[in-house]
Amino acid sequence: MAIVQTTRRAALGAGLLAPLIPGLALARPFPRKLTRPTAPFDMPSIGVPDFSGARRFPITDFGADQGDQDKTSAAIAAAITAASAAGAGVVVIPEGTWPTGKVHLKSNVALHLARGAVLLFSEKPADYLPPVQTTWEGLECWNYSPLVYAFDCENVAITGPGKLKARLDVWREWYKRPKPHMDALVALYHQAARGEPVDQRRMTTGEANLRPQFIQFNRCRQVLVEDVSIEDSPFWVIHPFLCTDVVIRRVKIRAHGHNNDGVDPEMSQNVLIEDCVFDQGDDAVSVKAGRDQDAWRLGVPTRNVVMRDCKIRNGHQLMAVGSELSAGIENVFVDNCHFTGDGKGEDGWAVPIANLLFVKTNERRGGFVRNIHMTNVSATKIAGSVLAVDTDVLYQWRTLVPTYERRLTAIEGLRVSDVRVAQAGSVCGIRGEKDLPVRDVRLRKVAVGKVAEAVKTENVVGFSID
Repeated sequence: MAIVQTTRRAALGAGLLAPLIPGLALARPFPRKLTRPTAPFDMPSIGVPDFSGARRFPITDFGADQGDQDKTSAAIAAAITAASAAGAGVVVIPEGTWPTGKVHLKSNVALHLARGAVLLFSEKPADYLPPVQTTWEGLECWNYSPLVYAFDCENVAITGPGKLKARLDVWREWYKRPKPHMDALVALYHQAARGEPVDQRRMTTGEANLRPQFIQFNRCRQVLVEDVSIEDSPFWVIHPFLCTDVVIRRVKIRAHGHNNDGVDPEMSQNVLIEDCVFDQGDDAVSVKAGRDQDAWRLGVPTRNVVMRDCKIRNGHQLMAVGSELSAGIENVFVDNCHFTGDGKGEDGWAVPIANLLFVKTNERRGGFVRNIHMTNVSATKIAGSVLAVDTDVLYQWRTLVPTYERRLTAIEGLRVSDVRVAQAGSVCGIRGEKDLPVRDVRLRKVAVGKVAEAVKTENVVGFSID
C-alpha cells in the first residue's frame, strides 16, 4: 500500500550525492508516496512526489497559442514559474498540438499532458540555447538544453495521457555524425581526461552538433514520469543523471533514431522502471555510470535499479549495462519483461535485438559491475545471446583517442533464470579479461528453441548453467 508522507524522508540515498547537491537539507517538506519494489537485494523505498492536491496551472491562462511557438514557450515557462512560486503546482497542457522550444522544470512542479495533448518540440537548435550544464555519453559539458530539463530539482514530474513529440528535421541530419562532430567529441574526451573544469567544455560552437537528450533530470531527487507517450528524439530519450528516487511507469516510447535509448539511468540510485513499452532505435534500457576520469571524479555509482513488467517491440538490447560504467553499477533487477517484436516492426522498420542482457566495458572504464539479475524474460528472435559480456567494447574510440589510464572493470554476480527464447545466436557469450576474469555467473532454466551456438566463455571463473 502506498503511504503518503508529509515530512521529508531522512534517508534519501544521498549519502554519496549530498556533496554534489547544494542545499539538499534545506528543501521544504512535500507530500510523497513510498513504493518499495521487490528485488533479490535490499531495495530501499522510493519517494514518489504526490501532486494530487496541488493547484493546476493551465498554460492557456498564460497566453499559450497553438499557432505560435514563441507564445506557447513563454506561457509554459510562466506557468512553471507561477507553480513554483505557489509552493507546488501542476502545469497543464490541454488537448491540442502545442509547438514549443525548451521546457525547464522547477522543484515541486509537474508537467501534465491532458488526453489528446501533444507538446511538439522545435527542430531548431537555436531554440535550445543558451547552453546548460549537461552530458554527452558519460562526459559532463555545456551543450544545447535537453528538450525537457531539470537541474538540481526535487519533486518533479511529467504525467498524463498526452504525448511529447520531437520534430526531427535538423536532428536527423545530425545523426550522421560527420567529421566536425567527431572532432568535437575527441576534444571533449581530452578535456575530461585532463580534468578541465566542466564550465570550460563548451560544445555549441562551430559544427560540434552534439544532439541533446529529450528529457534529462540532472542532479534531481524524487522524479516521476508516468503515463505519457514520447515520440522521436534527438538522442537518449529519458536520462536521469545523478538522481535519487526515480519512478518511470506506464510510459510508451517510440524513437527510431541514432542513439535513441529508451531510459538511461546514470550515476543514479533507487530507480523503478515499470509497465513501459519500448520501440527503440537503440537499447530499451541502458544502465550507466559515467565515463573514465569524469566518473572517477564524481564517484557516484548507479545502484538499486528495478525494471519490471515491460514490453520491447524494437531495440538493440533489452537491458544493457555500460559501456559508460566507470563509477560502478550494482543491484540491477530485470523481471517479467518481454521482447515481442517480429523483426519487421509496425511500419516495416525494425532493428534486430542483439542480446537480452548485455554487460559491456573496456580497458579505460574501471568501475565495477556486480549483483545483476534477470528473471522471467521471453523473446521471439534475437541475433545475439541471452547473456552477453564483452570487456573490449570501444567502437570508434579505439582509434580516435588513446588510453590515458588502463583500468579494468571487475564483473561478478550475474544471475539469469527462467528465460524463454524462440531463436538466438547463442545462449551465453562471455569475453572476460585475462588479468581480471568475470566471476560468479549462473544461468538456470534458460530455454532456447533454436540456437546457433550454446555457450562460449573466455576468462570466466565460477560459471554454471542448468
